[in-house]
Amino acid sequence: MPYSILIVDDDIAIRNSVSEYLKAINYNVKGVLNAAEALEALTSFDADVVLTDIMMRGMDGLELTSKIKESYDIDVMVMTGYSAEYSYENAVQAGASDFIFKPFRFEELDLRIKRVLREADSKKERTKLLKKLEKIAITDALTGLYNSRHFFAQIKSEVNRHFRYSRALSLLILDIDFFKNYNDTWGHLEGDKVLMGIGEIVNSCMRSMDTAYRYGGEEFTILLPETKLQKACVVGERIKDGISDRVFEPEPGKKISITVSLGATELVRGEDFKTFIERADKALYKSKDTGRNKLTYLTS
Repeated sequence: MPYSILIVDDDIAIRNSVSEYLKAINYNVKGVLNAAEALEALTSFDADVVLTDIMMRGMDGLELTSKIKESYDIDVMVMTGYSAEYSYENAVQAGASDFIFKPFRFEELDLRIKRVLREADSKKERTKLLKKLEKIAITDALTGLYNSRHFFAQIKSEVNRHFRYSRALSLLILDIDFFKNYNDTWGHLEGDKVLMGIGEIVNSCMRSMDTAYRYGGEEFTILLPETKLQKACVVGERIKDGISDRVFEPEPGKKISITVSLGATELVRGEDFKTFIERADKALYKSKDTGRNKLTYLTS
């Protein structure tokens, strides 16, 4: 797919000649008369580069560059014949990626556009790679849920948000019942399948605002922002029932159901995240101590 160039110049002869040349070497090109038309065009024309004159009626090219950079991730090249009045520094300060003086050879313009496009593509690839690495750093590889490192960062953030805005915040902790026995009987590969299955069920039972984490081993946590304890318990029961309904088959013909125990609590104003987690943990172990395959909540 060819790259798209938006040309902004009130000199019709220059705009048309540049446009025809760029079209001839396989760019998708649109030409407009001034800054206002350029900003309007960008709402529908997906430009990779904006090539703008500086001296135009109304908004000049440097102001247009600043406006574009405020709203779009688009490279801007500025061109001018007034070399004494404007400098490369002026253009860079406005956000331009390059600066070219008129008259210029079309071949030079093409080379400069190609350089800007290469740098833009490299920047996008670096950004994609960084995002991928960031996601890997906060994701549990086995279940696809967030990991415990991200849990602690997020719970601190949510507790601080609770203090600022007085919004409810609830927490669920769940632990797989008798998971050691399952691993000892069927092996860790089958145990990993259980962990992956539970991760899928937890993810499917959450609301869009909730986030789930593999807390460690066979424990999972779910943060529920803007959620009172009663509603958190509804989500927890849905997760518990979804897990107990899932049938695992560690060997052909052997069907086994898994259960989990859960603890639930709601943040109390003034407490820190450690106390918040400890209370949810106590609720979890109360579920385990009183029969398992159940949810217990504690309010304080």
